[in-house]
Amino acid sequence: MRKKYILFDLDGTLTDPMVGITKSAQYALQKFGIKITDHKSLSFFIGPPLRDSFCQYYGMTQEEAGRAIQYYREYYTPIGIFENELYEGIEEMLIHLKKEEHTIVLATSKPEVFAKQILEYFQIAPYFDFVAGSDLEETRVKKADVIQYALKQFPADFRMEVIMVGDRCYDIEGARQCGIRVGAVTYGYGSLQELEKAKPDWIVATVKELEQQLCSGYVK
Repeated sequence: MRKKYILFDLDGTLTDPMVGITKSAQYALQKFGIKITDHKSLSFFIGPPLRDSFCQYYGMTQEEAGRAIQYYREYYTPIGIFENELYEGIEEMLIHLKKEEHTIVLATSKPEVFAKQILEYFQIAPYFDFVAGSDLEETRVKKADVIQYALKQFPADFRMEVIMVGDRCYDIEGARQCGIRVGAVTYGYGSLQELEKAKPDWIVATVKELEQQLCSGYVK
């Protein structure tokens, strides 16, 4: 059986962070006098770097976006990080992958310090061989940068065996820039149209289908 290096996105792929992320964004926007009554309408914040979203959707300058990120973290750090749910079947899939001796890596645009905290909170940290995330100084934020950072931790001859799994076009584009295969899931926050346009190697609709795709000796 050929071993794989599997890089997983976090938000929308392993966990459903909708409440925590959207309420944190709602809190930050309110500091600028922008009142959003339905926090769920801010789900577009899930996936891309925060700075990009504040600038793209609210026309903020780089300075304003930096302040918005600070406000965002005022809510997210003590509260929003825990307003999160592990998708059903994720832990079972991780157990299966470890039994097959695959290398499991987290590759997320979320700050690494928060990503590690989330894995610990859901008690799935032991399944991961490495955690790659962005840094709070924003020198490593784009998905391609995070993936490249993760790839540097492993032997140079593994790239034919590595695959990225995510739920947004940013995951697919980042993987392509790094020259690795990529699979997409539709149960997260990217629409089927968005994912098909980005052209991943394959698309699955459920965690069970993802497990089947990744595990060599899959048994239902």
